[in-house]
Amino acid sequence: MGNFKEDIARVEAFVFDVDGVMTDGGIIPTPDGDFIRRYYAKDGYAMACAIREGYKVCIISGGRGTMLENRLKMLGVTRMYLDCMDKVAAIEEFLRDYNLDRESVIYMGDDIPDLECMRVVGIPVCPADAAMEVIEASRYVSEYDGGRGAVRDIVEQVMRVQGKWAKNLKGVLGLKH
Repeated sequence: MGNFKEDIARVEAFVFDVDGVMTDGGIIPTPDGDFIRRYYAKDGYAMACAIREGYKVCIISGGRGTMLENRLKMLGVTRMYLDCMDKVAAIEEFLRDYNLDRESVIYMGDDIPDLECMRVVGIPVCPADAAMEVIEASRYVSEYDGGRGAVRDIVEQVMRVQGKWAKNLKGVLGLKH
């Protein structure tokens, strides 16, 4: 573990929690058992850019729902563990399946259930409004809250250091404007 900027220059993959990271943590249950979540468009854009540039992106969340799954698919996420009660087993499987070096993986979590996964990777990070224990376990704390730009912040930093940010100026689906 060296300098943060040097370490993110080697990042190959991002792993994100959902509620409190990709969202502000608020959920509205629907009568059919799904949940309405509010997402920040710039976070989604950054995730889609990372995927398009070849980074592996994985979602590991205790959250569930058709609307959540649809949102992730819309962004191009193909590896997701939803309604996940064993996050460590999920991240270990993800690392193994893609033959990833733990030191080249970022995990962004915001609460106690994320702590074990944060210890598995080389670069644990969190939003500004994460639980104190998560902040203490993080190598980087975004200046942005969950669901308000924290995902964009870390993805953009990595891609800028690697010379891949805004390289081809395409939209989420890869179409030139």
